[in-house]
Amino acid sequence: MHYMEIGGAEISLIGLLQAIDYTRYNVDLFIHSHQGELMRFIPKEVNLLPEIKSYAYIERPIVDALCHGEWKIVYGRLKAKWQFRQYLKRKNPKEGSAVLQYVARNVEPYLPDLYKYGEYDLAISFLHPHNYVLSKVKAKKKICWIHTDYSTIDVDAELELPVWSAYDQIISISEEASKTFLKVFPTLENRITIMENVLSSEFVRQRAELIPQEVVEKEMPRENRVVNLLSVGRFCEAKNYDNVPDICKRINTQFSTLNPQFKVKWFIIGFGDDTLIRKNIALCGMEDIVVILGKKTNPYPYIKACDIYVQPSRYEGKSVTVREAQMLGKPVVVTNYPTAKSQINDGVDGVIIPLENEGCADSMVDFIMNNELQKQIVNHLNTHDYGNEKEIDKLYKTIE
Repeated sequence: MHYMEIGGAEISLIGLLQAIDYTRYNVDLFIHSHQGELMRFIPKEVNLLPEIKSYAYIERPIVDALCHGEWKIVYGRLKAKWQFRQYLKRKNPKEGSAVLQYVARNVEPYLPDLYKYGEYDLAISFLHPHNYVLSKVKAKKKICWIHTDYSTIDVDAELELPVWSAYDQIISISEEASKTFLKVFPTLENRITIMENVLSSEFVRQRAELIPQEVVEKEMPRENRVVNLLSVGRFCEAKNYDNVPDICKRINTQFSTLNPQFKVKWFIIGFGDDTLIRKNIALCGMEDIVVILGKKTNPYPYIKACDIYVQPSRYEGKSVTVREAQMLGKPVVVTNYPTAKSQINDGVDGVIIPLENEGCADSMVDFIMNNELQKQIVNHLNTHDYGNEKEIDKLYKTIE
């Protein structure tokens, strides 16, 4: 794993590690950089391998890597940057992870191997790019994970195919994620096994009680006739938070006509570069309406306290926070990104609304005013278990 900042893949890894039966298996975990709030949730039974300096600087600022003497890593990254620019001249990618594959290929020769830890029965590359486990770990069997929706990103398929092909098995987190992946890599169909993100309802509910309600309400106050929306995730292109100010303005404009006594506030928890989001908040005059709460080690008390959880994403593999909100009995709204139907049964355990801003705002207003549908969804969520610890059996089957 790269690091343990708050994110869907990182939370998914914690869920996986917490579900493993340690009376049956010994587990080593190698993390490139020992950073992030989720480090403390790694189970005590896991043997966390020491950080290796060169790996730690693969994704840190190039200036930092240079200052700490990692000039080979700097050289590899600069070479990757040049190669990626040549790729851009040939292609016109939407957005995606192609650059990561170029970085992996060019820094890999300068990274030490992990052979001193012996030969493993199974080695798992949990997050793309998958070059490092392939070349630096000795194991009888190697598998890797798909965490994203390949219909929405561009990758250099010619460069990546040999890497994916070298693994014994590829784990996909959903049926839809598998379909979009196979459109890019059709020859890998016989390698794929579906295994959903392992999440424990009990773990989520317990953590939701760790912060007193009055503390949460200082940041996300409950106001009369105000509906509190909440979104959780990295500040990045995929999450679409840059459009939240415009969507929220449209929602409140409609309420000012339809039902002037109501208005909406939209809170966002996450980390990363929020410059564009804040710029759009100012442009839309939403300074007191769209509120960035920043990074939270424990977002669950905030999810529990909101009125509606919203995932306004442009794309997702399978959203972990959507599942967590369902575990906490919250009405969930997701935009109609390509994999939305693999996670939400529309009108039963959440609703799927249009992605474009106008349609998104119109549908949000309809849902906010439909108290009966919200109650039906909450009743369904409270009578169904959204935990799936049994998914770990699929990993056991792979090992054995």
